[in-house]
Amino acid sequence: MIRRYTLPEMGAIWTEENRFRKWLDVEIAACQANAEAGNIPAEAVEVIRQKADFSVDRIHELEKTLDHDVIAFTTNLAENIGPEARWVHYGLTSSDVVDTANGLLMCEAGDLIISRLQMLSDVLKKRAYEFKDTPMIGRTHGIHAEPMTLGLVFALWFEENRRNIDRMTRARAGISYGKISGAVGTFAHLEPEIEERVCFLLGLRPASVSTQIIQRDRYAEFVCALAIVASSLEKFALQIRHWQRTEVGEAHEYFKPGQKGSSAMPHKRNPILSERICGMARIIRGYAVTALENNALWHERDISHSSSERVILPDSCIAVDYMLAKAASLIETLVVNPKRMMENLNATRGLVFSGQLLLELSSAGVAREEAYYWVQRNAHKSWDEGLDFRELVSSDPDISSRVSPEQIEKAFDVRTQLKNVDRIFQRVFSGRGK
Repeated sequence: MIRRYTLPEMGAIWTEENRFRKWLDVEIAACQANAEAGNIPAEAVEVIRQKADFSVDRIHELEKTLDHDVIAFTTNLAENIGPEARWVHYGLTSSDVVDTANGLLMCEAGDLIISRLQMLSDVLKKRAYEFKDTPMIGRTHGIHAEPMTLGLVFALWFEENRRNIDRMTRARAGISYGKISGAVGTFAHLEPEIEERVCFLLGLRPASVSTQIIQRDRYAEFVCALAIVASSLEKFALQIRHWQRTEVGEAHEYFKPGQKGSSAMPHKRNPILSERICGMARIIRGYAVTALENNALWHERDISHSSSERVILPDSCIAVDYMLAKAASLIETLVVNPKRMMENLNATRGLVFSGQLLLELSSAGVAREEAYYWVQRNAHKSWDEGLDFRELVSSDPDISSRVSPEQIEKAFDVRTQLKNVDRIFQRVFSGRGK
């Protein structure tokens, strides 16, 4: 059954409505903490809770004159609250609100990304076991190397995806911080206990030390973790693109009824999802560079990071969320051609078993250098003249005088190459391979 993946949640996290809602959460938590500390009247907090509201359109209208989004926001709150609004934003600077709210937004986004990664792991595990014993040729430098199984490819991807879950979990923890320390981080107007209480109420942790902002190495780690996820998906998609090449034909993207591949060539079935994932990964890498550059700001803060973060934070999260959903669907519905895999494995007429034959000769007492020469000269003849490699080595007196027909049979048996696949699966899926 083909799973359907929907993408409304991530977009909703990064709407202006939700961003301002998080700002309001911070403001109300600060009012509560200040009231508990005796800095503002407790009764004012209840009025603020009941009346505090905003309109995105009104904030935009105010910002045209004020040219400051946070002041436009607090002004709109004051229009709805009344006199008690004087206690809103008490002792705070804009970044106290924005950065603490950013922590909330990125935590929400990180949780969704992690859930998507776990969904992808489920798909990879399922397909790994489905094709655990399906032989195919392994390639190094793009050239046929030795036999492996398709299941091992998916197991490899599963393990990498598990590392991505670990990375995103660490990155999510790294950005789950808030700060209410004022204009240069000195707590000049509020005590550190206020910050601790606000962060507790919001489910965040207080930064041990800050300037006017949360330090951007935290953001850089988060966006770089997203970029690594994107690079993994690109790696998976690039492999699928190779499998779908006409002359390879080992697997291809699901082509649904009614779908068309080319406006000019009706026969075309192109790896469009895989190519889309590869292209989007390039964007996320660019965002990671921007996040790294945002770490170096003037003194206790400038505003050069702000404009780019309004783009890279929502866009990188939304793009990676989309890529993960598409990658899971792509892999789950991937159409596999085991017959073509076996044909490709045998396309070099047995050359891919040269390594095992070399070991058989070495075990029979032949010096490795001499054994290598014997095997290679037959391999090159097979390659250059299109001859059967096994027939060549069986009739080579140097080789046939040192190894028996049974040993040659063993060397050319694909099961010899794949005897440890079950053990690899045990290492990966038992969790010991972390």
